[in-house]
Amino acid sequence: MEAQRSTTKYWILFFVWLAIMVFMLLTPSIKQFFWMALPGTVTYFSLALDII
Repeated sequence: MEAQRSTTKYWILFFVWLAIMVFMLLTPSIKQFFWMALPGTVTYFSLALDII
């Protein structure tokens, strides 16, 4: 049996990265760099869902 682990930390980090990405998309001067926040967003989303 595999032990259940808490994913609360990953959900918090996912929402932090999501907020950073949205901020970057809404700021005209750094809009072109929003893709730099994508790896963190996708990684912590998949960890929160316990996919990886």
